[in-house]
Amino acid sequence: MSFPHILILGAIAGLTIFLGLPIATLNRIGTKAKSVLTGIATGILLFLAIEILSKVFEAGEASLVAATSGHVSSGSAASTLVLLVVGLLVGLLGIPLIERGFIKPMSTRSSQKTGETASPSPTSLSLSIAAGIGLHNFGEGLAIGQSAATGAISLAILLIVGFGLHNMTEGFGVAAPLAGTKPSALFIGGAGLMAGGPTFLGTLVGSTWTSSLATVIFLSLAGGSLVYVTLELVSMGKANLRKLPFLASIAGGLLAGYLTDLVTGVAGA
Repeated sequence: MSFPHILILGAIAGLTIFLGLPIATLNRIGTKAKSVLTGIATGILLFLAIEILSKVFEAGEASLVAATSGHVSSGSAASTLVLLVVGLLVGLLGIPLIERGFIKPMSTRSSQKTGETASPSPTSLSLSIAAGIGLHNFGEGLAIGQSAATGAISLAILLIVGFGLHNMTEGFGVAAPLAGTKPSALFIGGAGLMAGGPTFLGTLVGSTWTSSLATVIFLSLAGGSLVYVTLELVSMGKANLRKLPFLASIAGGLLAGYLTDLVTGVAGA
């Protein structure tokens, strides 16, 4: 398979995220129904955050073990750990700092008595989710590109199929906060490109250049940002839905994320 064909398939893997976006076009939806959708999206993003952070922490541990056994320099291990920590901090703190400085959040849950800060608007929350997923998808694109560059074409194709299926559920996570808000088609399309487009970019970069440090920084940024938006979704959902139904919807999202991830696991095997 030629290099252009690999790039096209990488783009398709990223753009399958649009299959999960139509939920954003639901205009008439009750508060409880939207909270259930929020819970499902929370479960999907929670699974994704756990998956990403486990890879990041494993990379940090592996670098430290390699340094103590003499396989890599202590400077290389230190660089990995520093990038890991910096990525997590920027991912966790960067989005709320940007929201506070450049985005006017809705004050639906602000309270002068408690001093609670305003919750972000559905659009800013959706963009935050899209940004976090986009960073993650760039890392996935790197894996596709590197597999193709090393001649493992069959593995690259299987990864494309697996990541494509996984992106469908991620698209639901981007769209869920927008349900009932009547977003424009342009906004939905932009959020989809922000989340799915990096898969193509990662495929392009990974086909020509490899770097374990780049993978660590992008995944740690993605993990930190997804932890933040997951907490925001929990705050939104539990305010309008009882605990057990909300937890059940989160469990449904976790299961959906896990089932689609199984396909990627089989592809990797």
